[in-house]
Amino acid sequence: MNLYKHIVQYYETDKMGITHHSNYIRWMEEARVDFLKQIGWDYAKLEKEGVICPVVGLDCSYKESTTFSDVIEIDVTVKEFKGVKLKLSYTMKNEEGKLVFEGNTEHCFLSEKGNLIRLNRSYPEFYDALVAMIQKKLS
Repeated sequence: MNLYKHIVQYYETDKMGITHHSNYIRWMEEARVDFLKQIGWDYAKLEKEGVICPVVGLDCSYKESTTFSDVIEIDVTVKEFKGVKLKLSYTMKNEEGKLVFEGNTEHCFLSEKGNLIRLNRSYPEFYDALVAMIQKKLS
């Protein structure tokens, strides 16, 4: 998997020149979209298939400040997946490799009508791709 890279934009900083805390959550989403694309299941494909993937939980920890023009590398990994709920982990580091942020998001999968989807039954290829990411992490 390729790391997602984000360059801190001027508008993402506050009056003190430090990245506003809310932007890290946006970067998690950017990295998640990129992660899904890399495993062959980008959001456009999911939506075309009628799958909605809402965030149902989020936690994070800010480690170091970032500022305008910093390059942030974001590593997304599958932390937990049992077919219904997906937990992703995010690690963000600056160009020097210093940890600046850690976080997790939890997701479920719903049909357009709001019904819970069991991926192993309805989308086995997507299920297999997520399971493969756990196995890759363990090896």
